[in-house]
Amino acid sequence: MKAVKARITKGLHIGSYVNVADNSGAKLVKIVSIKGGKSKKGRQLSCGVADLVKVSVRKGTPEMKKQVFWAVIVRQKKEYRRLTGERISFEDNAVVILKDSAGNPKGTAIKGPIAREAAERWPFVARIAKMIV
Repeated sequence: MKAVKARITKGLHIGSYVNVADNSGAKLVKIVSIKGGKSKKGRQLSCGVADLVKVSVRKGTPEMKKQVFWAVIVRQKKEYRRLTGERISFEDNAVVILKDSAGNPKGTAIKGPIAREAAERWPFVARIAKMIV
C-alpha cells in the first residue's frame, strides 16, 4: 500500500453503516474490521479515506446480502486536511467493494466522486472512477 499524502482525520468507526459507491449489487454495508488499524487500549478503532476495511452487506441483492467483503473507503463526511492546506469533506460516507485484498474492485463503475488519496493508493479503483476530487 502506498502512503497517503494528507493528514486523514479518521471519521468512521467499527459498526458504522456506509453507502456503497459501485454497482456490485450491495447498497448499504456495516464496517466489521479495519486492516492494519491500531489504537490505544479501550479505545474503538477508527478509519478514514483510503483505508482497507472488512464490511458486511446489510442491504442489496439477495446474493450479496449477509456476505463479508473487503472494501476501500472513498468518501467521508468528516473533513480532512491536505498538505496544500485545503480541507476536503463529502456529502456522505461511501466504500467500494473489492474482490480481494489486492485492490481489484467487484463492480465495473463508481457512482459519484472519490477522494484523490484513495485513487493514489488504490489504482485499480481509480481506473473505474468517473470523477476524482
